[in-house]
Amino acid sequence: MRQLCLLLVLLWPGLALAQGAATLIADSVTLNDQQQLVATGNIEVLYLGDSLSARQIIYDRPSDQLFIEGPIVIRTADGTVLTADRATLDPTLENGILQGARIVLDQQLQLAANQIERSEGRYAQLYKSAATSCRVCGDKPPLWEIRAERVVHDTLERQLYFTNATFHVRGVPLVWIPRMRLPDPTLDRATGFLEPDQRVSSQLGTGVMVPYFITLGDHADITVAPYLSPETRTLELIYRQAFVNGRLQVEGAGSDDTLESKNRSYLFAEGNFALANDIQLTFDIEAVSDRAYLLDYGYSDKDRLDSAISLLRVTDTTLAQTRLTYYQTLREDESNSSLPPIIADLRYQRRLRPSLGGTLTLEGSMDTVYRFSDADGDNGRDITRAGANAAWQDSWVLPAGVIGSVQSVVRGEIYSIEDDTEFPGTDLRIAPGISGTLRWPLGRAGATGTQHLIEPTISASWSDSFGGIPPNEDSTRSELDPGNLFDLSRFAGDDVVETGQQVAAGISWTRIGGLGTTSTLSFGRILRSEAEPEFTPSSGLDEKLSDWLLGGQLIIPGGFLLDARGLVDDTTGLNRADARVAWQNEKISLDASYIWQSADDSEDQPETISEWTFDAGFELSAAWSLELDARYDVAADRPVRAGIGLEWRNECVSIDVSASRRYTSSDTVEPTTDLRISGSVTGFSAGRASGGLAAGCRN
Repeated sequence: MRQLCLLLVLLWPGLALAQGAATLIADSVTLNDQQQLVATGNIEVLYLGDSLSARQIIYDRPSDQLFIEGPIVIRTADGTVLTADRATLDPTLENGILQGARIVLDQQLQLAANQIERSEGRYAQLYKSAATSCRVCGDKPPLWEIRAERVVHDTLERQLYFTNATFHVRGVPLVWIPRMRLPDPTLDRATGFLEPDQRVSSQLGTGVMVPYFITLGDHADITVAPYLSPETRTLELIYRQAFVNGRLQVEGAGSDDTLESKNRSYLFAEGNFALANDIQLTFDIEAVSDRAYLLDYGYSDKDRLDSAISLLRVTDTTLAQTRLTYYQTLREDESNSSLPPIIADLRYQRRLRPSLGGTLTLEGSMDTVYRFSDADGDNGRDITRAGANAAWQDSWVLPAGVIGSVQSVVRGEIYSIEDDTEFPGTDLRIAPGISGTLRWPLGRAGATGTQHLIEPTISASWSDSFGGIPPNEDSTRSELDPGNLFDLSRFAGDDVVETGQQVAAGISWTRIGGLGTTSTLSFGRILRSEAEPEFTPSSGLDEKLSDWLLGGQLIIPGGFLLDARGLVDDTTGLNRADARVAWQNEKISLDASYIWQSADDSEDQPETISEWTFDAGFELSAAWSLELDARYDVAADRPVRAGIGLEWRNECVSIDVSASRRYTSSDTVEPTTDLRISGSVTGFSAGRASGGLAAGCRN
């Protein structure tokens, strides 16, 4: 009959003084005349979160030791598993010797040794040991292992110290290392080398990058990554720090290469902090030494850099924001002055519920556009705008289920303009507007569970502008889309206001199938009393009668998505179009996008844009995965970029091989081909999850 002995002190008072408190569970517990407590059959010992199971345990009172016969399994509170054939331990299980032992850390790394000596409940010394995270099949050597004369595992610091170690691949010794330190897999962060990255570049030659990660306490770290090749000496840095109220990350690099006669560098920094009174501070800094550096080294595809700092406070009824942005262009045909480089804005918005019903929104704002040049006109013009507006809107359910809504707005703005003689130094403008919208949602449910919703919508509006006509700085790129079809104004910014009478009409049809398939189709257009000259031809809004806006979406259970939108002119046909098709399941991920835009000199687009973008991922097997990406310029009939990545991963090794080609070229940028190879053994990487599927053992 199974016996339960809670707290060995109940059986042996002296044992309590030696070990504090422990629990022993066994089928049989006897006390012999040699002052030995003998437990046999289904044994389990529990002590301070640790547990031990064995075939037989003998507690010898005179020596205050446990003699244990295996198979022995010890599980510690942190998840470490120790197995052994036999052991001699103190009653706390913290000190002693285990023979024929094995340690498994985080279900990844296993260390086997002829003998393991535990001391102070912290250290485990392994003699004549082997460490691997690979599956071990009988006497066959694993894919890789580290054999060492001695290994010390510090369970407190979670570090492994190897002495006289040799790295083996399939039993063949390759590298001898007299001493080394590696983190155990339970450690989230640890100072040490990261995966090396070998690179072959058509511009920079064959090189290698060896990152080194340095912890700076619990909340900060830095990664130093030297990159050396025949054409460059580069040092990359990444600094991260977490604060109680936010975070900071800084990354950058410095290079001395043969591509330029000067030293090259870049710096990107970003931060986000929660200040008092629910204020959010965000900032980012972007700077580079020359136009081609980011592309030459593959750091970023950006052709304009923006450095900004902002303060934001949002409550249930208010929004307050201020922002300062500096732009730096990397385009060859563009100067910083023409952007303009400095933009600052301040905005406060408050939402009220007046007694007459609806929602009243009050807003005050100010923004500044500043150029460094004193030239007259577009390249030197500086503008400061201050404005206020009030908008009221409400909606009602009318007879027959028709939904009606009304919106009215009044805007007042004053402009201060410098370095442009075509405009007065000070300009004042008042812009009122009102619109009414009727929607009639019509629903129907079929016998098979299919649901249909048809919603015709019509909107009529009027707006005007009284006073000056300021220069257009913030509304040069506007277009008709499903989000602004029924808006009072479709300009992206504040400098231009739509004027006159207009009617917008559209209809949408949504079908939800009984099996989950969803499809949506919509179209609409706008009729104005007068054409709006500030809209560009490709926007679909420059004439009295706008382009047809067409849109559709199809979602099929199983991961399929089709989304398309287009602007069609009655005379010239298709004006703009974009589409995306995607399909994803457990093994395959496909995503293709297409964009088409007619030439438009008013948007500095003298040629037609027609491009495909394609991304794909394939899980070829439990170990192999493949990724593809491509971008093709159909209008120019040439590729823009292409890439392929192949990864092989099992439970103990990962190898990544990727190749990419960038075809774009200019006076400062040359086409580039890059090949990268990286690999790592799992089990020693801090904070990394376990590897892929373990390989099976064959007879």
